[in-house]
This record gives sequence, structure tokens and C-alpha cells, in this order.
Amino acid sequence: MSFAFTLGRRLGNRLPAALRPIRPLCRCTGIRMASTLPRLPVFEAIARHDPESTVVIHSNSGRRFRYGELLGDVCKVRNRLYETAGREDIDGERIAFLVENSYDYVVTLLAILAAKSIAVPLSPAFPAPELQYILNHSEALLLLSSTKFASKAEEVLKTELDAPPSHLQLSKFQGGGVHEKVTLEKTGPGSAGMMLYTSGTTNRPKGVLLPQSVMTAQARSLLQAWEYSSADHLLHVLPLHHIHGTINAIFTPLFSGSTIEFLFPFNAEAVWRRFAAPFLTPDQTYSPESTLHNHQRITFFTAVPTIYSRLLTSHKTLPPDIQSAARTAISPSNLRLAISGSAALPTPIKRSWSDLSGGNVLLERFGMTEVGMALSCGLDVADRVDGSVGWPLPGVEARLVDVDTHQVIERGQERDADGRERVGEIQLRGPTIFTEYWRNAEATAREFVDSKDGRGQWFKTGDVAVRRTVDGAGKSNAPSQKDWARGEMYFILGRRSADIIKSGGEKVSALEVEREMLALPQVAEVAVLAVPSGKWGQKVGAVVILDKEHVPEGKWSPLEMRRALKGKLASYKIPQVLKVVDHIPRNAMGKINKKMLVKEIFQDEFSGDEL
Repeated sequence: MSFAFTLGRRLGNRLPAALRPIRPLCRCTGIRMASTLPRLPVFEAIARHDPESTVVIHSNSGRRFRYGELLGDVCKVRNRLYETAGREDIDGERIAFLVENSYDYVVTLLAILAAKSIAVPLSPAFPAPELQYILNHSEALLLLSSTKFASKAEEVLKTELDAPPSHLQLSKFQGGGVHEKVTLEKTGPGSAGMMLYTSGTTNRPKGVLLPQSVMTAQARSLLQAWEYSSADHLLHVLPLHHIHGTINAIFTPLFSGSTIEFLFPFNAEAVWRRFAAPFLTPDQTYSPESTLHNHQRITFFTAVPTIYSRLLTSHKTLPPDIQSAARTAISPSNLRLAISGSAALPTPIKRSWSDLSGGNVLLERFGMTEVGMALSCGLDVADRVDGSVGWPLPGVEARLVDVDTHQVIERGQERDADGRERVGEIQLRGPTIFTEYWRNAEATAREFVDSKDGRGQWFKTGDVAVRRTVDGAGKSNAPSQKDWARGEMYFILGRRSADIIKSGGEKVSALEVEREMLALPQVAEVAVLAVPSGKWGQKVGAVVILDKEHVPEGKWSPLEMRRALKGKLASYKIPQVLKVVDHIPRNAMGKINKKMLVKEIFQDEFSGDEL
């Protein structure tokens, strides 16, 4: 390496022009050749795909983008990052971005990885102070925005930022670009990765660092378990600042060569019409506003329970021809996989979807920002057991640690001496687990526990579960399932801090009570909470939205509730206090902040006792 080149790397543009190393220039940026990328596994996978196959479709406009143009576009944006930063070495720098659900989002995410930087996706729905916090906490070097969110970016930049990042407004890709030949260099990934922020239900949001090696391990785990393929056409309706929408529905499909179709924000009727489109006769219209030219059937759909609930409710309001075509579209022969996650799936929703689709049973899984997807039911219908999230996914180790004795619950020890099921916290380890909470060593150390076998620390999820053997499950002969979908299945009881209610010496799973209450015709939505009680320690409380079709006057007494649940739940599990409301606040992924809700709804019950 020449002296000028070595010194140039250290001093960048501070060197006199005559001493700066000579490099081939990209005509679009003047910084670096546009045709080279580091050899990341995701880029290797994309380079192997059929260049003419579709990577992204924008559902409303019909604009289509092909795998052959993707890496070239990634190069272009990566070079603009160098140009805006004023240097080529931005390894490990945090780059935040505000980009809508689109091909541009995919390119932006990959371009940041290509720069060996850490991608920090921001939610455009967040108010400026929340985005200000993330920019300050992550110490972002750059803030990227699409034209659509340029004003939002400028609004955030006007707040009191510790070190305002440079703002780069990205041009919109139109599709149909040149299939540029891209060379993958023999350089490593550096510090490339992604940082997602937790919802911050108890404290300020924490930055969860996911190096590209962790992202890749998560994708490869799902590729095996859920069998993504180049024949899959995924309908994407999720926000993109969560692990569900990014890893499950973008990063993993890119490895398999699947097509990702964006239809966001979620609208139930629009989703049904898109599902139905391939199954309508020529004289039936798909949508008067749509210019969509793609009528490929949707084969892969992943969503949260509230989305499935809204789809089920809205289906009956569709025109008869759309209803019929939509039922055909979601049947097992067309929609090969429908997944529910990010919140507990009520059994009535699962059963109603199966009935509507002619036997397409929703697949449940368990994951979180820190671990990606950790547990999943199998692809065989027999492996999609009500209330269960299945088995540890390929590459994931899981164990249960008794919440009372703090001892590991070994296989075969799922019941205590009295025959009662032992409840344990789920702990995980493996290559899919996050590295750290950004700049928060104390919080990171608090959530990990050392192992006795010297094979790495265990991450404490804070979720508790029981393990059960289920007759008929775990017997798939499919090669992709044999290595992991075996043995006892996990049944989540809820968050240790919010969903396990200790009342009079008994442990009550809020999720179990919610499932039973949602099976009642009177209940449209419910949140079961731990209400502080001087006599019982905690008592079971329920916040309910009533189904007006079955309770037209909107009145449902605690006594009527108890009568309806008698025989379905043990008496100590039946809620002792009830509040009927018109709205239960949820975040973008359908989750409820129960600690906040109990303070808002049951403040007057804190010193009282059972009815």
C-alpha cells in the first residue's frame, strides 16, 4: 500500500489534491466505483437470482422492480452516502432514514449495509420529539429521507439535537433501470447492521443492535422453517421500524428471490381486493383507482392478530363476487402460508380464519426485537396447535427457568411434585440473538445470564411459558422440519411483568383468560390486567370492548361476565373487576401497554378488593 493511499485513508480530503490516492470515479458521485459492493451474504444471494424476476411491486401503482437492477441501485445510494458524509469510511456509523414502504426502502436499507454502517429505520408516524430522541441516542451521522418525508425530516432537524446529522433527500427510483453488473469485493461486512428501537413501555426506548451476521442468521433460520422460495409472492402490509416487517417480510425474502408487494398503510378492503384480483373474471373490476397490472396470486402473508380480526370483520361487507374470490385466494391451495405474530392470537380469530379459508390454519410464532423469531409452529397443519408457539427455530436454543425456584426446567420435569405445571421464563441463545443495547452496558448485562456449559450466555426474554407434549404434533416428515419441530411444544402465558397475575397464591395467565373471553359473543376486544389488591396481592381485571351486535345497549355487568365464564375457567381466573370501554389503545404491532392501561382504567380499584 502506498504512503499516499495510507495517509489518504487517515486524513481523507484534508490531503492536498496532488497527494490524494487516484481511484476510478463513479460518474454519478465522484466518490467511488458504482459497481462494487462488499461480499455480504444478502448481496451474494441477490446476485444469484434471476435478474428478470420481480423483487418489489408497488401494489397501488403497479410499478415493478427486478432483481437485476437492485444491486446497481444499492451502489448508487451507497455512493451518495459517501458523498454526503464527505468520506468513504463510515464503517459502524449510524444512518437513520425516513422512507415509505417501497422499493426505495429496500434499496436504502441495503445501501447502508453496503457502506458497512448501521441502519436505523424511523417511523414516519412518530412525533418529532420521539425521532429527536432516537437521533440523539444513536448519534446518527446522516438522516436520509424520501421526498415524501423530507418535510418530516426537516421538522426533526429543527429540534434541539445534540449533533444534527447531515440530511440527504433521496431521489425516487422508477423501475425499469439498467441491469448493471456489480462486483462483490473480497472485503468483510465491517460493522454493518441494523438498530431497531424497543417500544419503551417501561423506560425510554433502547437501541437493539443487530449486526448483519445476526440478521443473516435470523433469515437463514426462517428460510429453513418456513420454506421461502422464488415462487413466493408476499403481500407486505406492516410498518417497517419493527423486526416483523423488516427481517421476516423483507430481508428473508431477498435471500430466497421472493417477490415483495407493498400495500401500506393497511386497509382491509384494499387487502381483500388484492387477494381476490387473480380470481375475478375479466368483466369484474379489481379496483377503479388501481392501475395494477400484476394479478399474481398471493402465496405468503404475515400480519398481527388485529389485522386478521379486521379482515374477518370487513369480509362480510364486500360485494359477493369479491367475497367469493377472496375466499378462494386465501384457501390452502393458493395462500401457502399465513402467519400471525407480534401479539397473542385469540383462538376465535384463528378458527374463524380457518373456516373462511376452507382450512388454512394460521401459523403462530414467538419473537421479539432482541431475538428476531425464536419459536414457531411447523408447516404441517397438525403442528399448528391452538395457543402454542411451537418449537425453537433452527439455530435457536431455548430453555425454561422456573419463575419461583430459578432452576432450569429440564425435559421431563414440566410438572412439580403435586402434578402442577411448572411455569418458566423463556431464555434463548444462539447466532440469532442481538449483540447489545446501544451504549447501555448495564441494561445489556442485566438481560443476560451466564451458562454453566461455557457455550455462551442466555438472554432472558421476560416471557413465561409452559412446555407440553401434544399428541400428533411434531411428526412431520418434511426435511425442513425434521431437525427442529420435535418434542414438547411451548405455550406462552405472557410477559412475566404484565401477564402473569399472582392472585391469592395462584398464578393466572392473562392470555389464557383473554382467549376464553374473546370466545364469548359479547366480547369484541379485551385486555386482562393485574390490578393491585391489598387482600389478594393482585386481582384479575378485564377491560372490554363489547360486540354491539350481541350487547346492543352496551351494558354488561360483572355478574353477567362471571356467569358467561363459569365452566370455562377456574373461579380464581375469572376477572373480579370489569370496565367497559369504547377503545383500547394499541401500538402499530397491535400490542397493549398494560402497565399504563391499568393505571388509567383501574386507578379507583387499587385499594379495593373483589366484588
